[in-house]
Amino acid sequence: MTIESGDAVSLEYVGKLPDGTVFDTSRQDVAEEAGLAESQPDRDYEPLTVEVGAGTVIEGLDEALVGMEVGDEESIEIPPEKAYGEPSEDLVREHDTEQLREVLGDDPAVGMYVQTQQGGLGEIVDANDETVRIDFNHQLAGETLIFDVEILDAN
Repeated sequence: MTIESGDAVSLEYVGKLPDGTVFDTSRQDVAEEAGLAESQPDRDYEPLTVEVGAGTVIEGLDEALVGMEVGDEESIEIPPEKAYGEPSEDLVREHDTEQLREVLGDDPAVGMYVQTQQGGLGEIVDANDETVRIDFNHQLAGETLIFDVEILDAN
C-alpha cells in the first residue's frame, strides 16, 4: 500500500543533524546510546503514529511520507524552511531584569530557560542589570535535519 495524505502511519525514526548528533528518536537503544534516555527518564520510546498531511509533524517529514510503503526505510534530509524555519530576530525579546527576577524568584542567567504562560519556551541569551534578552526561536531553527525512518504500518 502506497502512503497517501490522510493515512495513519506508524513509524520508527531517528532525527539527527548533518554531523550525526541525534536530537530525537523513537528507538530506546538509540536514545540510550545518544544520551537522550538519561535526560528524559520518563519518556516512553515507541513508534510514532501520525496522520499524513494533518500537520502533526514538520512539513518536510509529512511530505516525505507520501509515496512510501510499509517496510520502507529511508533517510530524509529536510531543509530549515521545511522544518523549524530560519531563526528570527523577532522571536528574541527584551525584558526588564528586575521584573523577570520577581517572576523567576532567582537572578536571570544566560543559558536558563523560561516558559511563557502560553507554553512558549525561550532561552536567556543575554542578561545584565537592566535587561534580559530571551530567544524564543525553536532550538532547531536554521538547521537541516535528517530523519532515518522505517515505516511499520499504514492504513
